[in-house]
Amino acid sequence: MNGTPPTAASPSWEDLVTCALLGTDRRPFPGGGPGREAPVALLDAAAVETVRRRAGVRPARAGRRPEPAPEDPRPALPAPAVRRLALLLADRAGNAGGGRRGSAPDLIELLPQWLAAANARGFAAPPQALPALLDAARGRTDLRPAALEFAGARALWLAKLNPDWRFALRATPGGGAAVPDPEDTTKVRRLWQEGLFAERVALLAALRARTPAAARELLASTWPTERAEDRLMFLDSLRTGLGAEDEPFLELALADRSRNVRATAAELLSALPGSALAARMAVRAGQCVAVDHTGDGPTIAVEAPLECDPRMERDGVVAKPPAGRGERSWWLGQLVEAAPVATWSGRLGGRTPQEIVALPVADGWQEELHAAWCRAAVRQGDAEWSKALLGAPSAPEAGGPGAVSLAERAKLLGTLEAGERAAWVAGFIATHGLSEAFQLLGVCAVPWAPPLGRAVVDALDIARDAGSYPWSFSGVMGLAERCLDPAEASRLDGLLAVPDEREDSAPGAGGYWAEAFQRLVTTLRLRAAMAEELAPAGDATAPGD
Repeated sequence: MNGTPPTAASPSWEDLVTCALLGTDRRPFPGGGPGREAPVALLDAAAVETVRRRAGVRPARAGRRPEPAPEDPRPALPAPAVRRLALLLADRAGNAGGGRRGSAPDLIELLPQWLAAANARGFAAPPQALPALLDAARGRTDLRPAALEFAGARALWLAKLNPDWRFALRATPGGGAAVPDPEDTTKVRRLWQEGLFAERVALLAALRARTPAAARELLASTWPTERAEDRLMFLDSLRTGLGAEDEPFLELALADRSRNVRATAAELLSALPGSALAARMAVRAGQCVAVDHTGDGPTIAVEAPLECDPRMERDGVVAKPPAGRGERSWWLGQLVEAAPVATWSGRLGGRTPQEIVALPVADGWQEELHAAWCRAAVRQGDAEWSKALLGAPSAPEAGGPGAVSLAERAKLLGTLEAGERAAWVAGFIATHGLSEAFQLLGVCAVPWAPPLGRAVVDALDIARDAGSYPWSFSGVMGLAERCLDPAEASRLDGLLAVPDEREDSAPGAGGYWAEAFQRLVTTLRLRAAMAEELAPAGDATAPGD
């Protein structure tokens, strides 16, 4: 029975399942013989088919053997680090079951840092770990870039043999195809003209990273014949190494047939403060914003555009606002966002960014104007304007003078140097606590600078003394486990004891806090051990440095 293949008349497994789901009354079973009840015949047929499916497949002609896996020339991972990687991958299910975490470290959350450190050292992945590593990357998209870099070319070799790992081919530009040497112009031009779209994207990205001018010239050679959706993807690659030399090509793209291509070209040009488009936008924005001296003190007066003319549209201004936005405020925001922030000092009486932001804005335009300045400062990477819009971290208003949301504050912080960023967030936490700090902590360099680390630990200690449960701070505590400098572990020993509970404390809160701090200390010491396993002798640094 189990060696006999199904005949043409035998029902397929899918037919049997469908019949069982619908019922033999609604879907008559064709295999029922005379005198046999249809449900019984269906179950008998399903039993036969189950045995047949479990018995395997009939012998067939052997297929072609796969090509050998490519060699990995990188140095082998040290043996202690190999064992550590196996432990991290074995714990990839994490705490998916929910419930209380206990004091044990969450190993899967340390895997991204471990991969970053291993990649920084240039180690090769141990072959026996590749299947588990690909399985982990399959389940977590945030792991994929670092995991595929660590796995190397062998991951792509395996992905071609297992459909479950095909994401590795999709995540790798060109599906793992080799990009020719940029110096070999003949092969480069042939691949650009004859390659698949993914291969062309990979080629353009590789060229742009090495020789931006050559990538731009290659794109210009076929630009008129490319499809609109392809032009958009190719144009986006110019973000890498964007410079003044790209301006003539981007100006031509402003006249593209595709609205999305025109918008992207305008965005890239506005990121070049010296471009002609930025100058045109500065003139338009300057006509809308001025200092009014007629009152008791200087005030910023705003006169939003009355219309969106064709020249504005050509320069990337979108005429139709989103639902709920007024046309004039929508146009004003786009003009101010695209104007170089460095020009405002000259247009507003020689004032510094801090002085400009401190001026009152008439007629309720402050939120719109400051939000546009925030976007402009982020796009142009202007640290001085970002600091002015952030304001002092100890200001009574947590939103700062110009930022109107946590997301905007986080973006502004991203333009500052790592040390300035950490100092600002530390001051913010010292004044406002941790309730609004999670998103801001996420943009700080890892490991956290000592002042920032101390501010977080002190704020957690204050929260513990207040008698609340630690779960309200689980996000910050999780960040601290991954981002606090492992050298800070010794400072936390005094927080491991269960404190005396106050009368107004939540029941059992002290025990939960002690458990959370124990997990933090254990995780920091584990990260220190991971660093020692990966670093050469005498050069141990925390993963994530």
